[in-house]
Amino acid sequence: MVVVGSDHGGYELKAEVLALLRDRSVQCLDLGTSGSASVDYPDFAEKVAGAVVSGEAHLGILICGTGIGMSITANKFPGVRAALVHDEFTAQMAKQHNNANILVMGGRVLTPEIGRKLVEIWLDTQFEGDRHQKRLDKISAIEQKVMKH
Repeated sequence: MVVVGSDHGGYELKAEVLALLRDRSVQCLDLGTSGSASVDYPDFAEKVAGAVVSGEAHLGILICGTGIGMSITANKFPGVRAALVHDEFTAQMAKQHNNANILVMGGRVLTPEIGRKLVEIWLDTQFEGDRHQKRLDKISAIEQKVMKH
C-alpha cells in the first residue's frame, strides 16, 4: 500500500501521481487534500508519515509547493526516511542508497511529466543494502538517542 498526501500546492501533481499508481495497479490511498483551497502541509505530512510508521502503508508520497515543508515534517517521525527529490538521479538514490520510505516532491517545482517519472524510478529502484544499511542503522541509533532526551 502506498499512501499519498498533498497540500494545495501539490494537489495537481498528486492527481497525476495517483493516476500513475492506479495505471500500474499499485494499491494506493489518497489521504488528502481534496482541493486547491489553502491548507496546512503538516496535517497531511502527519497523516502519511503516521500511516507508514504504523505499518498501514509500506510507502508514502508527499507533495507540497516545494516539498521542503513536507520533508521537514515527515522526518520528525522515527523510522521515516522522507527524501525530497528533484530529478531522476535523486529519485534513484533516494531508494538505492537511502531506502526512502516516503518520496517528497514539489508541485510548483516539477512538471507533471517529471513528477510521474520520478515516482516510477523510485518505485522501480531496489535498495542496495550492504554499506548503505550500516548507515541507515546509524540513523536509527541517532533517533533512539534523541527520543531518550
